[in-house]
Amino acid sequence: MKKRIDVLVFENGLAPSREKAKTLIIAGQVKAAGHIVKSPSEQYETDIEIEVTGHVCPYVSRGGLKLEKAIREFRICLENKTCMDIGASTGGFTDCMLQNGAAFVYAVDVGYGQFDWKLRNDKRIQLMERTNARYLERQDKPVDFVSVDVSFISLKLIFPAILRLVGQAAQIVTLIKPQFEAGKKHVGKKGVVRDAGVHETVIENVIRSAQEYGLFLRGLTYSPIKGPNGNIEYLAFFSTSSSTEAQENIDVGTVVQAAHKALN
Repeated sequence: MKKRIDVLVFENGLAPSREKAKTLIIAGQVKAAGHIVKSPSEQYETDIEIEVTGHVCPYVSRGGLKLEKAIREFRICLENKTCMDIGASTGGFTDCMLQNGAAFVYAVDVGYGQFDWKLRNDKRIQLMERTNARYLERQDKPVDFVSVDVSFISLKLIFPAILRLVGQAAQIVTLIKPQFEAGKKHVGKKGVVRDAGVHETVIENVIRSAQEYGLFLRGLTYSPIKGPNGNIEYLAFFSTSSSTEAQENIDVGTVVQAAHKALN
């Protein structure tokens, strides 16, 4: 009897979900009978020897690794916090929040049907699909922490909604994607922005916009993994309270240079 390889990887306990199994296969980290599997839809006998190679992501998607870096580098404590994941997609950020002690997560996405099945059934999560973050209103529980990972829209349009949602002394981590912040003339083939100078300008503009809405910059770093088609992305850490330690001396150029050196 044959089954899809993503099903076999999941059923053999080599991945926490079929979605995660697909991610591992696409990344070339799954072997069947010693040969690298090319597609999640390939069919194999149920008793075939399966091996997962390389580092296995602890989250339902690689996106969790991005937020994990922010949590570690900025020393963010999510223990018993109410969080919101804007642009939840498959749930990598949500998974990371829960694994770092979050009590409850609002998972918001404009799409439908992408969210990981395991997380979909977790009572600590309120899934809000088909929801445009720009028009979000305050929820039943004041939000202590917000992460933002959105595409095809500028962060400048998301900041007003965030301020409606959060309680006092809230913290925000935004993923800055140059391909969606720079003008079309700066976006190259396959939607990639490679110019470090454009990256600096984009980051400075996002920070300035956040500050205009009353947010305070606390930290800046680059994502440990590239986005689609190889775009370098950045993580900005903000707070709503001026009583926390704001960082006025962050050198955007230094962060951009470090990103290009590490990821190119």
